[in-house]
Amino acid sequence: MAPEAVDLGFARVDVDREARQGLPEVVYGSGKTPEQVVGIVRTLLRHNDGPVLVTRVEPEVAEFVLAAVPDGVYDGGARLLVWRPAEPGGFGVVVASAGTADLPVAREAAAVAGAVGLGVTTVTDVGVAGLHRLLAEQERLSTADTVIVVAGMEGALASAIGGLVACPVVAVPTSTGYGAGLEGITALLAMHASCAAGITVVNIDSGFGAAMAAFRLARVVGRRTA
Repeated sequence: MAPEAVDLGFARVDVDREARQGLPEVVYGSGKTPEQVVGIVRTLLRHNDGPVLVTRVEPEVAEFVLAAVPDGVYDGGARLLVWRPAEPGGFGVVVASAGTADLPVAREAAAVAGAVGLGVTTVTDVGVAGLHRLLAEQERLSTADTVIVVAGMEGALASAIGGLVACPVVAVPTSTGYGAGLEGITALLAMHASCAAGITVVNIDSGFGAAMAAFRLARVVGRRTA
């Protein structure tokens, strides 16, 4: 039987995704009107039991949506709206960011991971330009079930952490950096070409994508209790 969808005219909401994947469809807020976001969120809340998330939401849109759909929470740093966040389970994720300029993407990764029930720890400003800062966090990194690495410029932090830890590493290239950084393409290619074996690389600036990769890992190993 085909998965169920609710046709709102402007969107066909996949209300069967929670049953298939363990989490309702996540709404990408950018480019949608506040009214469209409200309609989709109401549909997801009505047809599902788990967390409902809207990513890339600007403050004025969040204010409108929360007025129409109460009981949600807005994280301005992550630009994330959440209803019914999951309780933290036993799967621990460390989100490590190279520099302060990478924090918006790191915050999205951490907020999404927390909202879907992963235990989140953040490690900030540990880029390879000051390698001692990274080595000082080695013990905390080694206790993670997954490390999400957020880095722009040349993206070297992913390789450095990939060589230090045994757990899965999910690398997020960011668009921070000067001209030759090519708005994140240099970091993206460097992470794909990493000599640290087995690193997973997601899209440029996609903290959300990295959090979802960690969520899928947690589902497989069965350590998420929410």
